[in-house]
Amino acid sequence: MPRDPQILIYVGIKSTVIALDDRTGAEMWRTDLRSSDYVTVHFDGTALLAANSGEVWRLDPEHGSVIWHNELKGLGRGLVSLASSRRAGSSADTDLAAEKRRRDAQAAAAAATA
Repeated sequence: MPRDPQILIYVGIKSTVIALDDRTGAEMWRTDLRSSDYVTVHFDGTALLAANSGEVWRLDPEHGSVIWHNELKGLGRGLVSLASSRRAGSSADTDLAAEKRRRDAQAAAAAATA
């Protein structure tokens, strides 16, 4: 029987993001950020974002490597909140295709009643 794909739990604590195996709790990877106790973590199904000390990182969700880092210059070192316009579990292309299908269905319905 094939094994289910690994599920990771992302934890932000003491300037670090840690990925834990959902089944066992074992640490899979660890990435150090800047020195701040509070770390905000957001996973939207594709992008893993982390923030602390007024800066934002995009991390590879499988390995924890830094994809990009933005210091948000001029905004201070406060607490950062994160959100994404991507729907969880879908890519931007999937979202755009779904929106196009919705608009096409509305247009077809409008044409049928005209």
